[in-house]
Amino acid sequence: MQRSRRGGYTEPGTSPGRVRARSRRAWTRTAVVAMALAAAGVILPSDLGSAAQQQPPPTMKSLIAQAKQLSNQINALSEQYDGLRIQLTQARVEEQTATETATRDAGELGAGQVQVGQLAAESYMTGSVDPTLQFITSSNPQIVVGRASIMQQLDQEKGTQVSELAAAENTARRARQTAEQQASVVSGLVKQMQAKTSTIQAKISKLNGAAFKQAMATFTQTGQYPLTEIPGGDTVGEQALRWALSRRGYPYVWGAAGPHAFDCSGLMMWSYDHVGIHLEHFTGDQWNEGEHISRGQLQPGDLVFFYPGASHVGMYIGNGLMVDAPDFGQDVMVQPVMWNVYVGAVRIVA
Repeated sequence: MQRSRRGGYTEPGTSPGRVRARSRRAWTRTAVVAMALAAAGVILPSDLGSAAQQQPPPTMKSLIAQAKQLSNQINALSEQYDGLRIQLTQARVEEQTATETATRDAGELGAGQVQVGQLAAESYMTGSVDPTLQFITSSNPQIVVGRASIMQQLDQEKGTQVSELAAAENTARRARQTAEQQASVVSGLVKQMQAKTSTIQAKISKLNGAAFKQAMATFTQTGQYPLTEIPGGDTVGEQALRWALSRRGYPYVWGAAGPHAFDCSGLMMWSYDHVGIHLEHFTGDQWNEGEHISRGQLQPGDLVFFYPGASHVGMYIGNGLMVDAPDFGQDVMVQPVMWNVYVGAVRIVA
């Protein structure tokens, strides 16, 4: 291999002129490729951008479908929130009871500790002889026997007091642990409720955004039926149904139970409260607060449940219709029973 005048190497038998010609051709090809790549780099993003810009906006039908899905999610989350709220109320009652028990047991423990401490001091000072008994000194055998009997009884009483103190310590410790556990349960439930609230508010904010404004206006009108004839009858179900129908047009508000706003289980609770029957404000509880009936047994006032986990509830009217507080953005209304997502029915009895 020969060294060229520019410090490179050439293959044997290759002239410098041929090397320079080959270099010029290689440089030309490189320049052409570089220019092509540069052009592609400039043109490709522009084409992609215009393609994205040319994508058609979502149709009103798809926006309404998304609005309905978001509203259903808000309704389901609202029922979960209602369930947590019931658990929180119960947990707070149990926490208060546990705290009061712990305070009482701690007081009893303190009193026992003082009493046993006094007995210990008396034993130390008197050599296990109660000062009140020191006057019992006599050579009379009967008196001596009586003194021994009294001392034995006193020792037994001390032993009982010590045992009671140990039991009080265990009771107080368990009461403190229970109170701490209940406080932890309350704290956990509050955090879960805060998380549900944040999720619900985020979905509501999305529905209230400009993109969904027109879709929500249309969605709120979807499925509304003319005012139905209010049924008569005096069963508790028929009476509750009349109360529910009196709320038509009132808004859905998650966590609300009347009298001017409702979520789905809140409407059922409010209506049955007016006929003297208390239902919990949660579909999961309402599912278990009456008699389960078949679809063929449905009567006015029966509760009809929908979606997995019975996350939505309405009140049956008859002729395949129900009244309910459907979803966020929709008022209390009469609409067809949603047989495609129906999971069962419950009859509330007095």
